[in-house]
Amino acid sequence: MEYSYPLRNDWTTEEIITVVTFYELIEKAYEEGVRRERLMDAYRAFKAIVPSKAEEKTLFSEFEDVSGYIGYRIVKAAKEGTDGEIIKGTLY
Repeated sequence: MEYSYPLRNDWTTEEIITVVTFYELIEKAYEEGVRRERLMDAYRAFKAIVPSKAEEKTLFSEFEDVSGYIGYRIVKAAKEGTDGEIIKGTLY
């Protein structure tokens, strides 16, 4: 990884760890796949920190700009998936 995750200065260390964990799972979904339940748990924790849909979209856009990974697609696939499913993203 040669980039910095989009974070906010007013987050606590614990909140930063939670958000970084979520970003890492998005990356993992693109690189090898991740279990839906694990991704949804991380997304719910992320939403506890970033409840605003507008802020979520901003962070996803910033994350995509630095990483090339599209968080929205992964979250959408997870929401539409079923437990036990492996969520795997494609950049195409």
